[in-house]
Amino acid sequence: MELGDGVVTTRDGRRLEFLVEGDPEGLPLVLHHGTPGAGVTWPEVSATARDRGLALVMYTRAGYGGSTRRAGRSVADIADDVVDLLEHLGQEEFVTLGWSGGGPHALACGALLRGRCLAAATGAGVGPYLNDGELDFLAGMGPENHEEFGAAVAGLDELVPYLEKEAAVMRSTSVEEIGESLGGLVSEVDKAFATGAFAEHLHTSFTRATDNGIWGWADDDLAFTRDWGFALEDVAPTPVSVWQGRQDRMVPFAHGMYLADRLPGARRHLYDDEGHLSLVGRMGDILDDLRELAGRR
Repeated sequence: MELGDGVVTTRDGRRLEFLVEGDPEGLPLVLHHGTPGAGVTWPEVSATARDRGLALVMYTRAGYGGSTRRAGRSVADIADDVVDLLEHLGQEEFVTLGWSGGGPHALACGALLRGRCLAAATGAGVGPYLNDGELDFLAGMGPENHEEFGAAVAGLDELVPYLEKEAAVMRSTSVEEIGESLGGLVSEVDKAFATGAFAEHLHTSFTRATDNGIWGWADDDLAFTRDWGFALEDVAPTPVSVWQGRQDRMVPFAHGMYLADRLPGARRHLYDDEGHLSLVGRMGDILDDLRELAGRR
C-alpha cells in the first residue's frame, strides 16, 4: 500500500478523499474521524500505528472537505464507502477505530463487514439517540450539544443556519484558542490536553471539514438522531472494545457504559480521569488492544 493521499470514486460515483500513513505493509487500521472532522494528517497517531505494524487509513466522510455529499445517509451506509476504499487500496481485512462521531461508523463496520473487519473500537463514541429508554442521550452534555441536537431533531431548516454560524466561529478560531472555543463541551482535563501538536491537528481537521460547507456535519447529526441501520447486537461476533472517560462533556460517560453493556462481549476501558480529548493520550493502548482483539499479537 502506498503512503500519501488520494481520491477514490465510490460505487455510486461520489468522490471520497483518503490518506494513508503509518506502516505501508501493515494491517489496515481504518480511522473514522469525529463530528465535525476530516481525514487529515496526524503524525503522532501515524507513528503509533507504524510502531505496531498498522497502516493508518484515514478518509473524509461524505459531505466533509472534498468528499461528495451523500444526502440522507445513515450510519450503516459507511460500510459501502469503506469497502470501496479498501478495494481501491487492494486490501481485504482491516481493523477499525471510530472517535466521537466516528464511533457509530466503526461499529457499523463491525456489524456489516463481518469477516473483513477483524476488530472494532469506539473511542469517546456516541451512543444511539433512538434506544431502549435506558440512555438519556443529552444528559451530561455541554449546552452547545443540547442546542445542536435540538436543531437536528427539528430538521434542516433549523440545523443548517445553526451549523453555518458555528462553522464560521470555528474557522476564525486560532490553534491556541481551540480548547477555550469548545466552551461547555470540554472539561478542565480536556482544555489542558488541547495544546501543541494535538491542537494543531484539531484545528486542521475542523477547518478542512467545512471547506465546502456544513453538509457533512449536518448529515452526521441527522444520522445520529435516526435509526443507525443496524443494532448494537449485530456487531457480534466481531470483537469490539469501548473506551470512554468520565470527564467527557461532549459524549458523556453514560454513552460508553451503555455501549459496553449492549455490545456482546465488549472489552470495557472506562476511566474516571479522562475526558473527550485527553483519551487520545491512550492511543497506544487502544491500538495494542485492537491488534490483540484481531489476533495479531
